[in-house]
Amino acid sequence: MRILLSDGSGLTSRQCATLLSRAGHHVEVLSPDPMCVCAFTRHVRRVHRTPFYGTDPFGWLRAAVAIYRSGGFDVLLPTQEQVAVLSKSAGLLREQGVATAVPPFAALAQTQDKIAAYALLDRLGLPQPLSAVITGPSGWSAFPAYLKTPIGTASGGVHRLNDAADLHWHAGQATGALLVQREVPGRLAMIQSVFGAGQLLAFHACLRTGEGVRGGATHKLSVDLPAVRDHVSRLGAELAWHGALSADVILGPGGPVFIDLNPRLVEPVNALLSGVDLVTPLLDLARGRTPAPQPPGAAGVATHQLLPAILGAAQRTKSCRGVLGELGAALSKRHLYAGSREELTPAGRDPRSRLLLAFATGATLVRPAAWQWFASGSVTAYALSPEGWQHILHHRT
Repeated sequence: MRILLSDGSGLTSRQCATLLSRAGHHVEVLSPDPMCVCAFTRHVRRVHRTPFYGTDPFGWLRAAVAIYRSGGFDVLLPTQEQVAVLSKSAGLLREQGVATAVPPFAALAQTQDKIAAYALLDRLGLPQPLSAVITGPSGWSAFPAYLKTPIGTASGGVHRLNDAADLHWHAGQATGALLVQREVPGRLAMIQSVFGAGQLLAFHACLRTGEGVRGGATHKLSVDLPAVRDHVSRLGAELAWHGALSADVILGPGGPVFIDLNPRLVEPVNALLSGVDLVTPLLDLARGRTPAPQPPGAAGVATHQLLPAILGAAQRTKSCRGVLGELGAALSKRHLYAGSREELTPAGRDPRSRLLLAFATGATLVRPAAWQWFASGSVTAYALSPEGWQHILHHRT
């Protein structure tokens, strides 16, 4: 099939491109940045320029539909926050012959907005940290905590609060309602699922065992979390969810608690190596087929992503020695790399992929602060702004 990915800048898209290409599909991507991460792999045939999605979601949509139709694609696969405007415009996409898999917009709106997601989890009685919605720098006294804007990425819309002074500062810089949540000690589990009209078709969970640039997962370990699976199954059924749904869960002293919901796919390679295919069911849903439910995956599968690990070492250590240490551990299969498989740039004939890794390594060795250029560019290309979200909410289709 000819598959067009909605984003070319994020790690999820880069992983999807490899999996789809290796399965025999022709893959192209959309991005405002011609030098996005998906440009550096043989698994992507072409990067199509689009307007920036975050500030102009409907400009992005018009470009995406035109490219899809002129390119004779079979599926437009949402791999980042573009799922919001695709969901809002599902009727238009059907009229234009665009095959995709997106949830109902009323369901998506309850997960895209962090305050709405908190209200949803509360209504269903699903576990989450002690939380409150505030409109100013008062009304909260439990620290440490996290302050979250309704719309924003984890790197830009979430602030850790150590005390009341932090709350006063960050809340004073914001306007409108904010969500504040008590910090829960424990390990972070990344949850991934695919639903068809409310039926759970695939589920996977993995621990973030290594943290890279801006909190992203550089190392993962698959785990079996049956209680979380039950919670996610109930959530998807309640929303009649259709497509991919992801979540972040803290495995705290009192059990798992949800700290974030994402109405999209997230980095599917650890799941596939564990025995859970998250991508094929999405293609089936997009083409109007009914996928067979995926069996549970194996626990204990370790994977890593060297590129964000190198950038994370530069951010964390601010030194070329830290970057060299990370690279040395990967090459010698030591520490977290022992028994682990690469997710993002697996071994094989892909010289463009190796070029990007070499460039990032060289740049951070010369100037460790260069990690910011790599990280900020990718997020800017796909992140939905608060203004963009309001435009989607109030747009008449």
